[in-house]
Amino acid sequence: MFHNSSHRKYWIFSSEDEVEQMRYKANQKFRNKILESGKPGWSESMLLERHEEDVIFRHYEKRMLDFCNAFKPVMPKSVVGTAIMYFRRFYLNNSVMEYHPRIIMLTCAYLSCKVDEFNVSSTQFVGNLLQESPAGQERVLEQILEYELLLIQQLNFHLVVHNPYRPMEGLLIDLKTRYPTLENPESLRKSADDFLTQAAMTDAGLLFPPSQIALTAILNSASRAGLSMESYLTECLGLKGDKETLSKMYDSMRRMKTLLKKYELPKAEEVNVCKQKLERIHAEFATSSNKRKRGYEEDGHVAKEPRMTEEEWTDEDLI
Repeated sequence: MFHNSSHRKYWIFSSEDEVEQMRYKANQKFRNKILESGKPGWSESMLLERHEEDVIFRHYEKRMLDFCNAFKPVMPKSVVGTAIMYFRRFYLNNSVMEYHPRIIMLTCAYLSCKVDEFNVSSTQFVGNLLQESPAGQERVLEQILEYELLLIQQLNFHLVVHNPYRPMEGLLIDLKTRYPTLENPESLRKSADDFLTQAAMTDAGLLFPPSQIALTAILNSASRAGLSMESYLTECLGLKGDKETLSKMYDSMRRMKTLLKKYELPKAEEVNVCKQKLERIHAEFATSSNKRKRGYEEDGHVAKEPRMTEEEWTDEDLI
């Protein structure tokens, strides 16, 4: 149940400012670590600013969504939603300058398949890296396994994500059985699904319960179709005499819609500039900073295996 879950207790935040402050601290922490290291030839301007990290984050989040949508066999929406939420949670407290999102996004997708019991083997998973050779796919899998425990640790072992897809199905069933005013509730599904996909690419899942996201998706779909469902809220959901709860609900819905309106993918030129800075940072610092943070202990045969550097594969290998 969501009410008693780690999702509700630890991963729903009070405001967008609180979420942004966490990301800002993660950025500053890594910047300070690099500047205090005294490495010659490096200055603040060569590191990513907070807004540049956001450009990188959104670019790779979209690449992860594309990877999941193109996945064979078809990846369930709940698995995709969990992967995106892992990605967002991880980078609340970590900088893209320290952990490259190219490998973190694949690790998020791989872990979500396990947690949501989407039964694909590790070989099947990396087989979806269509531009990679079998040997290359095997090396990518090694990296994913290296980072898997690190990801779990950074998620504080809170692996169950409550997605809004099941609540939306429940609401559609409720509309069919208890709200005869609406002739064809299924007509709302397509637009509501689109809303949930867009919401997953924002901080909505870090700010609102999944049931509220689902309800907003349904009401937004109805509104776009020119249908009023206020009577559903007041009569079927029992909010007629509870003006305070109704007011808070409408306020949350407005905030959610604003998040979606504000969201936009970064321009290609922005991405290229930021990626050049990111790749230089990782070429200089990633090996030393991540050497002891691979998730698994570096002993036995694991330590002796040659690591695959991130320069050996690129974004083009993802699809």
